[in-house]
Amino acid sequence: MSKLEQLRPSGLHHNPAYSHVVVASGARTIYIAGQVATDEEGRVVGEGDLAAQTTQVMQNIGLALKAAGASYSNIVKITTFVVGYKPELRPIIGKARSAFFEGMEPPASTLVGVTALAAPEWLIEIEAVAVVD
Repeated sequence: MSKLEQLRPSGLHHNPAYSHVVVASGARTIYIAGQVATDEEGRVVGEGDLAAQTTQVMQNIGLALKAAGASYSNIVKITTFVVGYKPELRPIIGKARSAFFEGMEPPASTLVGVTALAAPEWLIEIEAVAVVD
């Protein structure tokens, strides 16, 4: 069985939205490409709505995890790319994303502001790494 250990290093501020350090042990590592707010047909979901797009992105990550025999609890690291990032956007992203990690320690996380993504309608892209047995 895979094991994830979220560490709280002395001297680093504890933030309930993410873990600074995750130690993972397991037999398989799953790398999920950056997911964007599109449905199965490739249509944009939530155009112009960062919260709706974040939710769709997280649902897409869930589909990818399920296909690999994993779940959100197996994610050790996510990287989030946000078009035109400003600090006031962080609570919007956090609220939408945190629902998928409810009742568990969050993964390590990095948020990066970008000028653009591959399509102009996309506001957010998230990639993930998960570890399972």
